[in-house]
Amino acid sequence: MTRAPRHDIDESKVEVGHPHDSAAGPEAVAVALKRAVDQMGAVRATKALTKLNQADGYDCPGCAWPETEHRHPAEFCENGAKAVAEEGTRLTIGGRFFAKHPVAELAERTDYWLGQQGRLVEPLVLREGATHYEPIEWDDAFALIASHLQALNSPDEALFYTSGKTSNEAAFVYQLFARAFGTNNLPDCSNMCHESSGTGLIETIGIGKGSVSIEDIHQAELIVVAGQNPGTNHPRMLSALEIAKGNGAKIISVNPLREAGLVRFKNPQRPRGMIGGGTKLADLHLPVRINGDLALFQAIGALLLDWDALDREFIDTYTTGFDEYAAHVGALDWDAVHAATGLDRAQIEEAAAYFRDSAATIVCWAMGITQHKNAVATVKEIVNVSLLQGNIGKPGAGICPVRGHSNVQGDRTMGVWERVPDFFLDALRDEFGFEPPRHHGFDTVDSVRALRDGRARVFMGMGGNFVAAVSDTSVTEAAMRKADLTVHVSTKLNRSHVVHGREALILPVLGRSERDRTGGRDQRVSVEDSMSAVHVSRGPLKPASRALKSEVDIVCSLAEAVGLDAIPWASFREDYTEIRRRIGRVVPGAAAYEEKVEQKTGFVLPHPPRDSRTFPTASGKAVFSVSPLEVLAVPDGRLLLQTLRSHDQFNTTIYGLDDRYRGVKGGRRVVFVHPDDIADLGLTDGGRVDLVSEFEGVDRRAADFRIVSYDQPRGCAAAYYPETNPLIPLDSVADGSNTPTSKSVIVRLEPAE
Repeated sequence: MTRAPRHDIDESKVEVGHPHDSAAGPEAVAVALKRAVDQMGAVRATKALTKLNQADGYDCPGCAWPETEHRHPAEFCENGAKAVAEEGTRLTIGGRFFAKHPVAELAERTDYWLGQQGRLVEPLVLREGATHYEPIEWDDAFALIASHLQALNSPDEALFYTSGKTSNEAAFVYQLFARAFGTNNLPDCSNMCHESSGTGLIETIGIGKGSVSIEDIHQAELIVVAGQNPGTNHPRMLSALEIAKGNGAKIISVNPLREAGLVRFKNPQRPRGMIGGGTKLADLHLPVRINGDLALFQAIGALLLDWDALDREFIDTYTTGFDEYAAHVGALDWDAVHAATGLDRAQIEEAAAYFRDSAATIVCWAMGITQHKNAVATVKEIVNVSLLQGNIGKPGAGICPVRGHSNVQGDRTMGVWERVPDFFLDALRDEFGFEPPRHHGFDTVDSVRALRDGRARVFMGMGGNFVAAVSDTSVTEAAMRKADLTVHVSTKLNRSHVVHGREALILPVLGRSERDRTGGRDQRVSVEDSMSAVHVSRGPLKPASRALKSEVDIVCSLAEAVGLDAIPWASFREDYTEIRRRIGRVVPGAAAYEEKVEQKTGFVLPHPPRDSRTFPTASGKAVFSVSPLEVLAVPDGRLLLQTLRSHDQFNTTIYGLDDRYRGVKGGRRVVFVHPDDIADLGLTDGGRVDLVSEFEGVDRRAADFRIVSYDQPRGCAAAYYPETNPLIPLDSVADGSNTPTSKSVIVRLEPAE
């Protein structure tokens, strides 16, 4: 693309073909290179891609899949290249663009059109009552934010949101600023995706992170991929699965949809992937009904108990609660299992036999597990099965929640958490000489409630697209419009900029791929991947504008404007080494952080269950859990909808309008429905319908979707977000984690007018 789209999406032109039975291959290479060259030009694209995920380069702004020690010269995937192209585009927008386009006009555009206009290149302000954003000087922008913060009745009337792309250094100073200001209101994108994982894991193994390394993936005998579509969301994971297959591993796919990436992988780094048939990955696909995973893992656990396929020594030495768990699953209701999963006993026994015959099993999962009302219980059930066979703390085995954003795990490690433990706050107090607030802050859902109810008045977003990402779009938008001030630190235009408070600021920031010369020196940042490995990231590209500031610079300059003078913000801004030294003294397991991160491949943070089978729980042991087996009741004439990504998007960022692997081209407002359900509902393939969700007597509507016949369990449906976020009630959340239930939405389909 050499220019931004003049026209918006025309959904009447959507084309539907057959789903693919393989992922990647030469087509992925062609798409990746075309997007990169079209957006950045050949020279800039080459410089960007050859440094992507390299030890002397920068970390991909897309997913958090880890790198191996020995890296390929092209250590990136198709969607990683798209992410870099989006960030490195030559298109720019500033004051002239916003003088031409009033905010009311921009608010009518789709997320795709907004994002494709180009990089933001100067700070912008929308004054109260104004119709257009206009340029503002940086110092004036900081002064405006400071005046709003200082006018609050309480620090808890401010919200400081963080996207998963923020570096460790920026995340650390951001949470430090918020707590020095006086609040723990630090919602982040993890609240919307993997909070259920962290909650369930902390309660069972004592630490909210996965227990495997990339080497464990390679060595595993069995890998279970549940509620995850790596072909689109974590494509480099397919390379690791291919290595595991070459070493003899078996793979089970657990997903309502049969996704191309787990059928066959055409590795573009190998001749067989470019000109041959590629590698078959999944040995078994279990088409589980939406929300049937808890029942499935209980059934697998029950069978392992029946077959005595247990690691008794591990259970006796390292766990508690086994007898209660065994009694619970010993009385399993198999009729309820069938109703919940849509699978028969033979299918489940086949899967359980893979577990029985494996001496080293890894279970991987993503949002297909975590975004349900019973998501935390499901995570605990996965842990139960892992504990039965001692699959924590040994090579080739473990639990693996796969994070979908490049540094969301690192942000949490750095203290971006509304419920950070007291020991972290104690360390901040001892290091910086102030008493941090101790009461819990607002997470993402509670932040919307606070804005809605007038308990929060200032919202600041460090990256991301909060309005488009959160559930219950109409409620979220109305809540944001009640704020006195909304501030967004962003690289590109998005929905959150046009759904604003009474005053609004857009602060343009350096991207991950750009060279950071803050303080007059070459700066570097660090990030943490899904497997607790921390490494350096250095952007190679010339910034899109001289006016851009780094995230660290913005936070430190704002803290100075607010008057939080007891902390050496100027030193942090001048040399990020000073931040890393403080990280080493505050963050658990990060001692000598600056020295360790300088190693060529970085270092791995400690993980007691993985490293020594030490479980930092109240009992000092891993915990077997007992959870009721629930069957989600769906009324007649309704379907259970899951929201998901297209292959041409990353979270709320829309790269293009094709979902190549699912056979959709040129549009996004489609709903995938089983052909028999289409017939039973009196509808037709290709017909247009409104999606109407039903929750506690209230209907929510997303209009005008095309029906696409698609193989999946009866009674299930799927459609893309953020278009379907209006259907998810703000109060429909996971028990224990408060994560929106984006993967189990009861809907009816009504013919569109």
